[in-house]
Amino acid sequence: MTHIEPIGERVLLKPIKEAERTKSGIYIPEAAQEKKKEGEVVAVGVRPDNKEFPVKKGDRVLYGGYSHDEIELENETFVIVELKDIAARIRQ
Repeated sequence: MTHIEPIGERVLLKPIKEAERTKSGIYIPEAAQEKKKEGEVVAVGVRPDNKEFPVKKGDRVLYGGYSHDEIELENETFVIVELKDIAARIRQ
């Protein structure tokens, strides 16, 4: 497997897709689904001041912004976002 390591204040995410059907089995077209950008942290870069990132591998986060890069590697989709574009960490 190829290893991707973000450079600088960037975070590599695996997007979490919304369910295409309700619990009762009704299909929801993509155009009608709420666009919530949620992902799982796969890797983090290095901050210039060497401080720890506020997120770590395995965290679920909400991200925003328009400057993220989507890449496909080994039939999986990943997103690289800047740290400033991570809006919140989801705790369960």
